[in-house]
Amino acid sequence: MANVQYIGTGRRKTSVARVRLLPGSGNITVNNRDIEEYFNYDTLKVLAREPLTITDTLDKYDVFVNVKGGGFTGQAGAIRHGISRALINSDEELKPVLKKAGFLTRDPRMKERKKYGLKGARRAPQFSKR
Repeated sequence: MANVQYIGTGRRKTSVARVRLLPGSGNITVNNRDIEEYFNYDTLKVLAREPLTITDTLDKYDVFVNVKGGGFTGQAGAIRHGISRALINSDEELKPVLKKAGFLTRDPRMKERKKYGLKGARRAPQFSKR
């Protein structure tokens, strides 16, 4: 029998995570490293695991993630988004649960671009009367 895998792409800020779900025992591998080794903060590990926890599929799948761009918080958010999308590919009945939790919505907040004549996105040069 062919090895079944479910794929999902997650994005947040400038991070992009490509997620593969394979039937397994619940191991999560991020960029060829264990999630415990990859993320320093427990909150980020919990954030990345949330879709699996909320759908009670933590022990059903092995998760393989390639993530690049952005910082570690953005990467954790991208992984959460990607896992959610991959779970929907595996079982369509999980969609209402994930949608209600807000895991399927791509977070649109991005860094605002710098404008000409200003020192940053909104920061104007210091005013001087003379």
